[in-house]
Amino acid sequence: MDFNILTGLFGQIGPNYDPLFYDVMVYIFGTMLFAVFLLGVIAFWLRRKGLGGGSAKEKWAQELERYFEREQIGLIPDEKHHW
Repeated sequence: MDFNILTGLFGQIGPNYDPLFYDVMVYIFGTMLFAVFLLGVIAFWLRRKGLGGGSAKEKWAQELERYFEREQIGLIPDEKHHW
């Protein structure tokens, strides 16, 4: 008798109550997966192109190259640097 009460109580929620329960759950889960995929694509695009349009990696490499040239790092050792 207690089992019948619990069955009646839990039958009012979940798949026994709503025939579209699984369809709605698949729709919600699919929407969340698509959102994660879309955020991944946006993050990849921003990583590659940056917000300014030019590649952030190229700008960073150019700045580093200028710094190396200014500080004479990576060249033949001279009297200025002793390492």
